[in-house]
Amino acid sequence: MRQLALDIRLAEHAVFASVHPGPNSLAVSALERMAAGDGASALWVWGAPGMGKSHLLQAGVAAAHERGQRTAYLPLATLSRIDPGVLDGLGACDLVALDDVGVVAGNVAWERALLRLYEALVPAGRRLLGAGEAPPARLGLALDDLASRLAAGGVFRLEPLGEADCLEALRRRAEWLGCALPEETGRYLLARVDRSVSALCTLLDRLDRAALVAQKRLTIPFVRSVLEASST
Repeated sequence: MRQLALDIRLAEHAVFASVHPGPNSLAVSALERMAAGDGASALWVWGAPGMGKSHLLQAGVAAAHERGQRTAYLPLATLSRIDPGVLDGLGACDLVALDDVGVVAGNVAWERALLRLYEALVPAGRRLLGAGEAPPARLGLALDDLASRLAAGGVFRLEPLGEADCLEALRRRAEWLGCALPEETGRYLLARVDRSVSALCTLLDRLDRAALVAQKRLTIPFVRSVLEASST
């Protein structure tokens, strides 16, 4: 795990190399450009739970961090339980990513802190990346100024992956993990499990660990045995 500001850790797998964009290629490209420092100053991505929003935000932060930029990834679902003063000083970062912004909607103290953070970053040419389950205007934010600023840059809705894209996403994740996923095994998984990006990736990580321990390949009989063992 890589450690960044506020003792928040990024998942090792959360990199652009392990992402299959599918129908979300415009959003992924925009995030890659932002991480490189030649894109928009503010971006917003939204979609239902499990669409891979956290993965993309962490991938953007990781890419910028690798370029020597000052970065912070803020999972507000966790941080909202503490004082918003935790954001003080982050306006000096080159890139800040705000995940699950909707959890602080209606909390005026937090909303004001986020507005101050925006004003410290974007007008100075630094960057802010945000995500939630809806576009800013539909988050239920109390401060109209915050909603308008969060929506001022590009706003991208993440679309679900079709079957072919799910298979490619699994293959790419397996490749990143260093294992081979036969197509027939991928199709077997898709017929039996939740097809959300996060669920598929979590399952493949678990299967990879089990395969390493058992020194097995990801064949259908082995995958079936792991799934059956976990359901008992």
